[in-house]
Amino acid sequence: MTPPALKISAAGRTDVGLRRQHNEDAYTCEPDIGLFIVADGMGGHAAGEIASAKAVQAMREFVISFQGNSDFTWPFGVVKSLGPSQNLLLSAVRLANRDVCALAQDHPEYSGMGTTVVACLLEDHEAVIGHVGDSRAYLVRADTMTQLTEDHSWVNEQVQQQLLTEEEAKTHRWRNIITRALGNRFDVEVDLRRHTLRKGDTLLLCTDGLSGPVPEATIKQIIEDCGENVDEACDQLIAEANRGGGPDNITVVLIHLSRGA
Repeated sequence: MTPPALKISAAGRTDVGLRRQHNEDAYTCEPDIGLFIVADGMGGHAAGEIASAKAVQAMREFVISFQGNSDFTWPFGVVKSLGPSQNLLLSAVRLANRDVCALAQDHPEYSGMGTTVVACLLEDHEAVIGHVGDSRAYLVRADTMTQLTEDHSWVNEQVQQQLLTEEEAKTHRWRNIITRALGNRFDVEVDLRRHTLRKGDTLLLCTDGLSGPVPEATIKQIIEDCGENVDEACDQLIAEANRGGGPDNITVVLIHLSRGA
């Protein structure tokens, strides 16, 4: 028996924070096509905001092109071990990476720019999550909040090797060094995961401007308290990050799933 359809309530917000002059984050929140993206750019001379915006634009256009074209040609081929949604998101991230690299090559003033990306592609009762860098995806379900992504960062690698504790990693002077990003090289390794969704689930995509200053317990409580009101939850999460010092740009996208008609 086919499970009942789920209703999607989604919202996104971005904020410069309290210590930065420019917002180098970008996002898209489009339930109509089932696509949600958060990107955190880096690089001087406004290159970070260009990298993140380019990545989001490239991924969005790619997904729309695929959905509107039954004779679509895969630019990188198809990975046979992956399903259609996984292949679609994988190709979208890889194409975005090529576009950011090409932009940096054509404009020497953008040399060294890059961006993280975390994206969610929804189809029926399944979410495909893809990410590069340290922007995160979380699932809030029942009484728990689970991090769905593994940070591609120097401190996380040290934690995995038991050379740093998680508490030490939070304040380490190299905590902002990421080991994987779009724009560094023309081939990028993308982490992909599939998750079956159910009524009452909430997915959160965010940059480290939220996950850094705000404890996970506080994030979870705000999301639970707001329930289906994802707009209010986004506003409260941004405000809480700024109450925590607002050390970085802050971007959040929330997707809440309830029973459809």
